[in-house]
Amino acid sequence: MADDAQDDNVCGCGEGKVPTKEGNCVMPEVTFPAFVMSLNTSALYHLGEIADPVTGKKIIELDLARHAIDSLALMQEKTKGNLTSDEEEMLKNILYDIKLRFVNASK
Repeated sequence: MADDAQDDNVCGCGEGKVPTKEGNCVMPEVTFPAFVMSLNTSALYHLGEIADPVTGKKIIELDLARHAIDSLALMQEKTKGNLTSDEEEMLKNILYDIKLRFVNASK
């Protein structure tokens, strides 16, 4: 069983962790783009665009997808004027894309 876990995580660290140069397993650095991508991934998962990693099944939960999208929209509103141009563009593009996917999933 331990070998299976090792195969799933090539770096040898637990799920969600990455090795430092010294080989210590740590959580990745929290950055604005990583946080935005995390919320986007959550929305995609709840829209059935990403399969559950354990079961392989795709589940559509529009209420949870809407919550992730609303969180991204709130973040866009509250950070206006405080983001780099790259961060602002990334957030705008992700929101545009995920809203289109939500509309399509709602049909």
